Amino acid sequence: MSDSQRYSARGVSATKDEVHSAIKHLDKGLFPNAFCKILPDIGAGDPDYCTILHADTAGTKASLAYVYWRETGDTSVWKGIAQDAIVMNLDDMGCVGCTDAFLISNTITRNKHCIPGEVLSAIIEGAVEFCDRMRDLGISIDHAGGETADVGDIVRTVDVGFTAFGRMPRQAVLVNDIQEGDVIVGLASYGQATYEHTYNSGIGSNGLTSARHDVLSKHYAALYPESFDPSTPAAYVYSGSRRVDERIEIDGMPVTIGKLLLSPTRTYLPVLTRVFAEIGDHVHGLIHCTGGGQTKVSKFLPEPLMAKKDALPEVPPVFQLIQQESGADWKEMYQVFNMGIRMEIYLPEAHAPGAINIARDFGIDAKVIGRVQPRAGHAVEVHASGAVLRY
Repeated sequence: MSDSQRYSARGVSATKDEVHSAIKHLDKGLFPNAFCKILPDIGAGDPDYCTILHADTAGTKASLAYVYWRETGDTSVWKGIAQDAIVMNLDDMGCVGCTDAFLISNTITRNKHCIPGEVLSAIIEGAVEFCDRMRDLGISIDHAGGETADVGDIVRTVDVGFTAFGRMPRQAVLVNDIQEGDVIVGLASYGQATYEHTYNSGIGSNGLTSARHDVLSKHYAALYPESFDPSTPAAYVYSGSRRVDERIEIDGMPVTIGKLLLSPTRTYLPVLTRVFAEIGDHVHGLIHCTGGGQTKVSKFLPEPLMAKKDALPEVPPVFQLIQQESGADWKEMYQVFNMGIRMEIYLPEAHAPGAINIARDFGIDAKVIGRVQPRAGHAVEVHASGAVLRY
């Protein structure tokens, strides 16, 4: 079975074709090529302002957190799930220039038979702690509460989602206008930023269905049948060889497999805030490499252009692990996962050092990973792992 067929058998898609088809006729807002949908100033009606309302979830990463928590009793992993859901909203919004004064609200749906109150408390505490940490960095995020519902007939364990709201001047909106000759500055998703407490594997919140089932042992299928869809063919349920409490060494430090896969999604808001303040006039595009991985930019490139990425970093350990356990080909890996770069800045080469230095001030590795050039029959070309991958 091919990689795409394997993902389909698990009820997920690397390309989300059906989702894109379902929403293709929706209005694209004030600035169609902006990374997020931009709406008029709904409340005050000020023609000089606009608003953004964005929703996202931690996805099936919550199911992995469930297995880890049941195995170890460690409720702290649920705090990371809250961060995952929040960051998936805020960093998308950051790509259009909205980097401060957010209002967020959670929607948590659970199966009460599996998810007790202590887990809900940890999720909510995680959200509050993340907001406090960002506030210390000058980024205001107010938590408006939300909804927590017991829907055991629908949800097998728990689903954690957030909605975020922002308001900003229209003239400050970044609309992607990626140009020939732009270089691509890639910001690492792995390592440890100055505002992170521990090493971050870079996994983010995409591809976790694949990561969970391809890496972890069949052992968990019998122990936690509630952690997966029973209609999934048995051959694709927990088909790996590893345990969540198994340790591997990264940079001389032992890390459990579970914690590696559950690293909270890094936010780039502190970096983007400075980028806009210091070199914002020179930035032609920002791409958050979430769904679609290294092919995400294809949705925002002008038709005649392509992104050639020929200087990506060495594959981080977590993605090496997933590839080794799954046997997935590299083309699929770079389309499903961020592979070590989750934020891209498109700008003239002369201003690339400024973006790189800002990222490095926060302990985040950054480098020029490629450039924009005339299209050669495909939108994205990735040179990695000994291959040239075209999309």
